[in-house]
Amino acid sequence: MIIDAHHHLWRFDPVAYDWITPQHTVLRHDFLLAELAAVASQSELSGTIVVQAKQSLDETRWLLGLAQQPLIRGVVGWVPLADPNLSDLLDVLPSGPLVGVRHVVQGEANPGFLLRPEIQRGLREIGRRGLAYDILIAARQLPQATCCVERLPADMRFILDHGGKPDIRWRGLATWSADLAALARHANVACKLSGLVTEADPATWTVAELEPYVRTILDTFGPRRVLFASDWPVCLLGTSHRAWLDAVRDWISGFTLIEQQAILGRNALTWYQLEHS
Repeated sequence: MIIDAHHHLWRFDPVAYDWITPQHTVLRHDFLLAELAAVASQSELSGTIVVQAKQSLDETRWLLGLAQQPLIRGVVGWVPLADPNLSDLLDVLPSGPLVGVRHVVQGEANPGFLLRPEIQRGLREIGRRGLAYDILIAARQLPQATCCVERLPADMRFILDHGGKPDIRWRGLATWSADLAALARHANVACKLSGLVTEADPATWTVAELEPYVRTILDTFGPRRVLFASDWPVCLLGTSHRAWLDAVRDWISGFTLIEQQAILGRNALTWYQLEHS
């Protein structure tokens, strides 16, 4: 069983998805269920988790509608965490497998964004409802994320996106490794093995270049707290879905079969509290 714990879908609009620049030609078109089904067939996926790509309740509602079909096991959507009426907003979202929430913290100028009282209040509401919170940050924000986790209930689940986005192009291994270890000391935090190709140079990256970062993630979190994820279609800037899956399989080949199965799928079901099958 293989569960892709992180991919996106969108109807491309250059204004709504302004982070997809004109240089990102491969991304500047629609990625919908038909494209996802083709990738799922090629990579033999059993299911996926679709993640927000713009900070919009409309997109969250749209993704929940798409998730009525069986391939998509869950949705990590966006909601306005600071809104005092957050609970009411969550109550009226369309029925669907909302399993988590994400905010693009890496784009926030405030170095203490996650620690703001209104954000902390929103995160507590997310946790109270049994939803996971996906942490999307740049490497420099890892200490902020650790402080955030320390201030919230120990039974709330956090999932770090893209390994905390290490600065691979500038060999940012040492500081990132130490900050990652501090976050991983909290047993309620897991980590997605994804997004590393685009933190390196997508045009020139090599498996050997990523190896120390991948090994750090695996050693720091262990096989029960690492989730295979593709970041498709963003990964297409530097690799295919199947090529990334094959690279991950090679990296985890030294683990036991049960541990490999956990990384490739069962951990996603556990951390997003979905039924195992």
